[in-house]
Amino acid sequence: MGFLNRVAPGNIVAVLAKQQGSGVLIGPNVVLTCAHILGAPGMVRIAIPRSKAQTFLQVAWSDPELDVAFLYTPGGPKSSILASYPQLSIADPASSINGCSIIGYPTSRLEAQQYAGAVRPGGGLLRHSLLFEFDEPPTGELSGLAGAPVVKGKEVLGIVRTIRQSWGRLRVECIPLKSIVTQEGFLDWYNQMAAAAQRPQMPTLDYPQDPKFEDEYAKALGAAYRKTKIFGLDELDRLESEWDLETAYLSLEAQPKETAPAEESAPDSRPLHDNAPARVEALLRSRPRVLLRGDAGAGKTTLVWRLAAQAAAGTLSPQLTELNGMVPFVVPLRTLRSRGLAFPAPAQLPTVARLVVDEAPLGWAERVLEAGRALLLVDGLDEVPQDDRDEAHRWLSELLERYPETRCLATVRPLAVAPDWLKSAGFEELRLLPMRDEDIQEFTAAWHRAAQLSDDDQEGLPDLERDLAQQFGQNGALRDLARTPLLCAVICALHRQRQGFLPETRWMLYQSALAMLLGNRDKQRRIAMPEGIDMSVEEHQQLLQRIAVWLVRGGQSEFSREQAGRQLAAALAGMERVRLQGSADAILTHLLNRSGLLQERADDVYQFIHRTFQDFLAAKEFVEDDHVSELVLHADEETWQDVVLLAAGHCSRREVAHLVNGLLDAEDPDLSVLAALCAQHAAWLDGKTAERIRERVTATIPPKNYAWAIQLSRLGAWVLPLLPEPEGLSSAELFNSAALIGMIGGSAAIPHAHAVALHAGSAATNCLASDWPQYDAEQYAVEVLAHLDFRDGILHVNTREQLAQVHRLSPIGCLIVDGDFASAELSERLRAVSVGALRIRNNTALTDLDFLTAHAESLNDLTVDRYPRLDELLTHVRRMPMLTSLHLSVRSCGELAEQAQAPGLVELTLAVDDWSGALDAVPHVFPHLADLALSLAPGCPPDVLDLTPLRRLPGLTIDVRGLDRDITMVVGHELFGDRLSYSVYV
Repeated sequence: MGFLNRVAPGNIVAVLAKQQGSGVLIGPNVVLTCAHILGAPGMVRIAIPRSKAQTFLQVAWSDPELDVAFLYTPGGPKSSILASYPQLSIADPASSINGCSIIGYPTSRLEAQQYAGAVRPGGGLLRHSLLFEFDEPPTGELSGLAGAPVVKGKEVLGIVRTIRQSWGRLRVECIPLKSIVTQEGFLDWYNQMAAAAQRPQMPTLDYPQDPKFEDEYAKALGAAYRKTKIFGLDELDRLESEWDLETAYLSLEAQPKETAPAEESAPDSRPLHDNAPARVEALLRSRPRVLLRGDAGAGKTTLVWRLAAQAAAGTLSPQLTELNGMVPFVVPLRTLRSRGLAFPAPAQLPTVARLVVDEAPLGWAERVLEAGRALLLVDGLDEVPQDDRDEAHRWLSELLERYPETRCLATVRPLAVAPDWLKSAGFEELRLLPMRDEDIQEFTAAWHRAAQLSDDDQEGLPDLERDLAQQFGQNGALRDLARTPLLCAVICALHRQRQGFLPETRWMLYQSALAMLLGNRDKQRRIAMPEGIDMSVEEHQQLLQRIAVWLVRGGQSEFSREQAGRQLAAALAGMERVRLQGSADAILTHLLNRSGLLQERADDVYQFIHRTFQDFLAAKEFVEDDHVSELVLHADEETWQDVVLLAAGHCSRREVAHLVNGLLDAEDPDLSVLAALCAQHAAWLDGKTAERIRERVTATIPPKNYAWAIQLSRLGAWVLPLLPEPEGLSSAELFNSAALIGMIGGSAAIPHAHAVALHAGSAATNCLASDWPQYDAEQYAVEVLAHLDFRDGILHVNTREQLAQVHRLSPIGCLIVDGDFASAELSERLRAVSVGALRIRNNTALTDLDFLTAHAESLNDLTVDRYPRLDELLTHVRRMPMLTSLHLSVRSCGELAEQAQAPGLVELTLAVDDWSGALDAVPHVFPHLADLALSLAPGCPPDVLDLTPLRRLPGLTIDVRGLDRDITMVVGHELFGDRLSYSVYV
């Protein structure tokens, strides 16, 4: 009852008019309420039920469209119980706020009711509204809550407008105070009234132009980033060939960076974190700053676009709801490079993406950053030249140090920057994983659904989709080619165009895709000489590869029309047949309209539809122009390495030997791997060169560290036979070998994973266990996991197929069961499993906790995430004599006060939505507590964290997670001295 304790009950009134509603007194005889409950203009009766007082007030100002009204009578009586008035908050919450309340009179009985919950930005930047989510579903009539205040502590955030059912849930839409005070004419009326009553004026917005600009900025973000073009569907019209990311986005998996044992002296030290793969949205939720690594075509930029568009519109999924309504600043580094610009200052952040929007109000970006409302999305750190990356690091670090509450996602290719490159700035690294088999099938189905929008040849699409799904199911090599969204789309398009016949290598996929885009499509559609220009596939390529090679040499990926025209003019000098058909500008128009390979990103800003096609065409130009030596010279630059690799497919026998041996002569291990990849692209390679490659790569195995395992994994199954026998390897070498095997995956990897499992310590055990999702659950459990010692290990389960195999792996040190598993299912599957630590997470299907009974005598560590019956959970806890550590994640700790003691607990981790009074009962329920960790919501600390109730626990050590320093919101911190510490989420 936090609100009732802080604000006088008389501030909340019942409004008795056309229909009953509620309101809040914000001054003597000034009531804020909803317009729709009032009816005809005139006097309105209000009641203050606790004081049994009633009075009539005049409708002094209203806005029916916004649905808000003020009631006021200058000379009316002033109720003596109105000793103070709540503070008004004109801040428009840009992210979720927990610990809020609605209080009003929902029924005609005029009994005040309070409802706890959280406030969410309702429509993001595009709608001035808030959503209120109840902590617990309310019962009974609620219509009288219209006009009731939404409060946080002492502040009124807004008032309730409507309550209705939507998709089986109660949806409460609220009007924020910010929307009210910005209405035309309101402030003039209110301040005149306040002056007459000799009361303080309503606080005004210091920057009244900001809200309007934010609306326009959000619309511009939506226009720029809401849709994505899908490869192979550009024969449809413009609207049909672009997919809305809100409905068509495929969520990919990512994995936190794994860490090998730091020292040989402690090789089997137990990891302190769970690095199991998860959907990238789930991982971003708890990580305010992320460096996301991913291969070309893996979906990095698509993710950035989706976050930008949907955060601004307030439509992100529940996993990322706290980002809804934040202000995204997209920094496409390729654009900066192409325009020769420096890294942006804060004021320049709204302009670097070249959105179609007016200039921001002076200082707006800085105000957004200062308020902690910014979502910084830095796309393509690998686009920054090597010599400038230190400057990029300094720019990003200093920007975030100046504005520490800023959320940030930066993307980069896997090997462009060193491991932990941004760790000093508080970044955690994630690695986008290849699409799973089920992801490929889902993407394929979605692609074919979109293809059905075409007017021609729809009848054969279902058969083609079934055929491709069957090919993916039977052909492991084809599945491996389709592990990124880009290549999966290429395969879908080629399969359709070739009526089921597909190339067998990545290089051949690109070659076939270019042939499809540059000639066959128009011929199949019977389009002859569009724009009056007729060119063959090869002529198209000759022109496009001149632009591509110029971009690669310049270290950029965007160009203007003038820049492209100069490159085409030089190429046309040797292409008489094409030159006679039109000027360089006309030829460029043809390429933009008909090639399907170029797209306009902004006004006079063009790029290839994907950098991979740019690199493929540039590689062709280097080889044809006899510049293989130039490729070797730049091979140590990350931005050139895909060009070098793709060049191998264009090379003749002599040229490929020259390329590969040139890479080997550098005696750089990284280039040895690149040489081996080139050999895989080559149609033929002499035996001597092939043996040189094998010797060089073998000399680097087992991997020296996790980063080198990532490098070697690019070689795929070819590298597996080169691994040494696990016997005799150090713990770190076993860990790195296990990591390499898991990155490669597939049936060929299982025998090697089995060999490592026979000798694995806890670090390698956890590494092998984290790879379980990549394999058939039963086969991997039988052949690999069953040979591991999990007594000090972590096992993560998130499918029913995995849960069915857990009995084979007992005993288990720490078992994490993630997802909606029914109580009966957990009882059946875990009954025979010996487990020390059990973590039940993200489970909304639990109806009881009876499955814990079988583990009452063995569990020493327990997590049951957000189980609503705290009393039942603690009843089980008291029956567990070995339990010493408990992790509680609850909305409120109110039930703790009524609980009996759980004297065995010495370690407690507590995550609470509403921290007001949350710690009051902790000393009573856990009297022997020695270590307490308080997990604050990332980016959303409470207004006050009161530690004083904990002084009754002598010697208690406290770690406040989510704060990096002592700040004034922590009350009672001086009671604990050096026994109180702060940590951030990294």
